[in-house]
Amino acid sequence: MVITCADSRVCPSSILGFQPGEAFVVRNVANLVPPHENGPTETNAALEFAVNSLEVKNVLVVGHSCCGGIKALMSLQDEVISSGFIRNWVVVGKPARLQTNAAASDLSFDQQCKHCEKESINRSLMNLLTYPWIEERVIRGKLSIHGGYYDFTDCTLRSGHSITRVVPWYPRAHAL
Repeated sequence: MVITCADSRVCPSSILGFQPGEAFVVRNVANLVPPHENGPTETNAALEFAVNSLEVKNVLVVGHSCCGGIKALMSLQDEVISSGFIRNWVVVGKPARLQTNAAASDLSFDQQCKHCEKESINRSLMNLLTYPWIEERVIRGKLSIHGGYYDFTDCTLRSGHSITRVVPWYPRAHAL
């Protein structure tokens, strides 16, 4: 299973080299995975179907450079109340934004966005483990969780480690 951004520049079959029908693909703005307790979304339903019905063996979250969804997340003003669909979705990534603000506040906005693009992958991986049926399969060795980052500037996919416990897919100290 691949969870990636809805951005048309991110074509999972091209990036990962698989053919149609070889992977269950979910695309959403900013490739976010909401935590289990956030309630039903299309992403949650797709996860439940892929993991419980199709019994996929791997879940890969692929983020990318120059992500408009992450830029929207980083541009949010906490004090502004909005009922917009984009704001209501990207706020799922707020923990990544807060971590970015704490770790990279001295960087330019573009560099902060790059940091948050990567941190949001970590947060999505951790959010995957909030689903009891995902956590149970990971613990039993029936499911692996992976993170990856596609960089448009050099057309490379940087992959992380298989996750059987909560660990970042990239060292935060070397995020940039």
